[in-house]
Amino acid sequence: MVDFVKIFDKFNSLNVLIIGDVMIDAYWWGKVNRISPEAPVPVCAVSKKENRLGGAANVALNIAAMGANPILCSIVGDDLPGRELCKLMREQNMDVRGIVTSLNRPTTVKTRILGNKVQMLRIDEETDANISSLEEKVFIDKIESIINSEKISAIIFQDYDKGVITEVVIEKVIALAKKNNIPTTVDPKKRNFNAYKNVDLFKPNLKELKEGLKIDFDSADKETLVEAALLLHHKQKIDKVFITLSERGVFMMDFSQKEAEVTMLPACLRKIADVSGAGDTVISLASLCLALRLDSRTIATISNFAGGLVCESVGVVPIDKATLLGELLRKDI
Repeated sequence: MVDFVKIFDKFNSLNVLIIGDVMIDAYWWGKVNRISPEAPVPVCAVSKKENRLGGAANVALNIAAMGANPILCSIVGDDLPGRELCKLMREQNMDVRGIVTSLNRPTTVKTRILGNKVQMLRIDEETDANISSLEEKVFIDKIESIINSEKISAIIFQDYDKGVITEVVIEKVIALAKKNNIPTTVDPKKRNFNAYKNVDLFKPNLKELKEGLKIDFDSADKETLVEAALLLHHKQKIDKVFITLSERGVFMMDFSQKEAEVTMLPACLRKIADVSGAGDTVISLASLCLALRLDSRTIATISNFAGGLVCESVGVVPIDKATLLGELLRKDI
């Protein structure tokens, strides 16, 4: 039987470096009682506004929620949202030394309009252009400095295709990780999908897998997923291919053993309120488990439970450590 209490206690000793695109997740809450006379659209009378840490910053929140120490490395604009993001980080007692300010790009803001507790509209303010070569060098130097000054337990690439993570950043950071024997994990998007080579754990969802490998299939059965994982392993030398299947659960194929090990788990039945941020939670827990060198089935089990649990909350929220531990203990795995 897995000793989840011991595992969760060990999370407290980990330093996790998170590299990726950060954003402000803004929420405007209100009531809808009428249709606009100007156009056939609902009128939302806003009563509350809230800013939350999003993207790679939400991964950092999940890492912190599990008791580990997140060190977030990203680039924000020299603007009000960028300053707000750093303020929100400080309020969560999170380290901001890895945040680089750019004069050439805005901070990403995603504003969700919720009327009667239902999301009506999302407004995105952002650029997805790659950072400049100068910013790239400053960013890599910042990451290298942190790796050299801290005992890093794992490195997470949280890629949202907004331009902070480039192929050069990927190549240099993976080389630094290998040199320092630090496990690397990736939550990929389409643009850099094929650039992640020699990483320890790679976590696409089904849509990202199809787009990244340029393949299509009707049903995500075990045999099909094994073929896709083998292709990823051979092309990109990935140790653990971890595919999230939404309501169908998770799949992991571990090539770090002498014989590849396959784990496929059904989704945990939940009252789904919002799937936003579930991927952030899954990669966070998978990375913490990998840092402790846990076996692939335990990694998949804990991550799968965590991803399901956060879907019960509206909006992007981090996992609750005590609730997750209680769920795992109740299941008597």
